[in-house]
Amino acid sequence: MAAPYELIYYTGVPGRGEHIRLILEEAGIPYKDTQFLSVEEAKKSVMTSLNSSHENPSYFAPPLFKHGDLVISQTPNILLYLGPKLGLAGSQENDVYRVNALALTALDLLSNEVHDTHHPIGTMLAWEDQMEESKRRSKEWVQKHLPTVFAYWQRALKNEKRGPGPWLLGDTFTYADLVLFQCLDGAHYAFPKAMKQARETGKYDKVFKLYEDVKARPNVAGYLVSERRQKYQDWGIYRHYDDNDAVAE
Repeated sequence: MAAPYELIYYTGVPGRGEHIRLILEEAGIPYKDTQFLSVEEAKKSVMTSLNSSHENPSYFAPPLFKHGDLVISQTPNILLYLGPKLGLAGSQENDVYRVNALALTALDLLSNEVHDTHHPIGTMLAWEDQMEESKRRSKEWVQKHLPTVFAYWQRALKNEKRGPGPWLLGDTFTYADLVLFQCLDGAHYAFPKAMKQARETGKYDKVFKLYEDVKARPNVAGYLVSERRQKYQDWGIYRHYDDNDAVAE
């Protein structure tokens, strides 16, 4: 634990590295972050770290996380490493796997799928080359899938077996709550009309309460208004295009 934590990621947008920043910020742990480097310096750091060194294999893409001699990749893998160390992976036996499952589900449903609404054909194609397909994909996702996604999280938060608390594991706050918060926050940026409509139905009150409760946690709240919190821009995971901002029928 004496070695510093270091997040190695591109600069300019929150991206997948944001989930790692949030767990460190919530825990109040100091860390290094390549977002404060210039674009070229951050890119150089990423490319250097992707290559194998010592016992670490080569990795495909950032975010990367360095702790002492250990370098690992993949957002959920990094969270799985940090969660138990920072006391944010549950309090009961095997909770860490429950927390990991919830985090993976949030990343699948509200990160990967949201990304694919603006790049439905290919990630290497510019959005301008797939605008019509993107508009169609977004409308289908908002109208058909988003209600299913929200219904799932509402049901997960109603699980009284874990206790009456507001979190995914009842009264125990974990990094799964942080991941869900960040995914919901990104979805707010990408689909403000759809998210407003979902909130106003009142059917997903527990989901939006969790969002507000995480946002109000002292360390998270302080981070969100700091210069360390990068702004969304239309080249990251979460992008806003007016034509894509559909509402459910």
